[in-house]
Amino acid sequence: MLQEVSHVYFVPGMAADVSIFENIRLPEDHFSTYMVPWKIPNKKESMGEYAKRMCLEIKHDNAVLVGVSFGGVVVQEMSKYLNVKKVIIISSVKSKHELPRRMKLARKTKLYKLLPTSLVSKIDNWEKLAFGEFAKKRAAMYQKYLSVNDKTYLDWAIEKMVCWDQEKCPNRLVHIHGDRDIVFPISNIKNCITVDKGTHVMIVNRARWFNKNLPEIINDNLH
Repeated sequence: MLQEVSHVYFVPGMAADVSIFENIRLPEDHFSTYMVPWKIPNKKESMGEYAKRMCLEIKHDNAVLVGVSFGGVVVQEMSKYLNVKKVIIISSVKSKHELPRRMKLARKTKLYKLLPTSLVSKIDNWEKLAFGEFAKKRAAMYQKYLSVNDKTYLDWAIEKMVCWDQEKCPNRLVHIHGDRDIVFPISNIKNCITVDKGTHVMIVNRARWFNKNLPEIINDNLH
């Protein structure tokens, strides 16, 4: 009996380009993969309205949505308007209760409105700000992958992340999280597949783990 092909759509992290998935390889006889880049939001656009626009990129019924970090939040919102096979979030959160204390504080005090997001688009070369070989390599990585630096997008995305109100996660959701994630510390995370020594950017530097495990995670009906 032939296994049907799963259609898997990937949404990157905040400000990241879809190139963060460049090393993800799923067996082509069982999976078709698609990248969903960020759209620039309207300034007053709600999360629901934005999610509906992102849903226009999903061309298959019963698809699998995979989102990283803020992309994990967005795919959960998208799943409310689609018939999906599964939602997989990576280095993300399932509800407002899993947000770190500093984000909850930023929401309460509205500190996120003071972030100088306009400066991001003016940094043409992140490497100029880095000292030492390791720092330069990391800066080069950020410059390569964090290419969505539109101020409207950044202001909107930061507010929607910090002020996300979800109480309960959708059905058929799988959460993959690194135990060394400093953006969303694992101490706040419940019910996840834990990646040993995984950081917030493990989709980039632990691609081999995902290539090995994602096929089984996607096809496992127990999740």
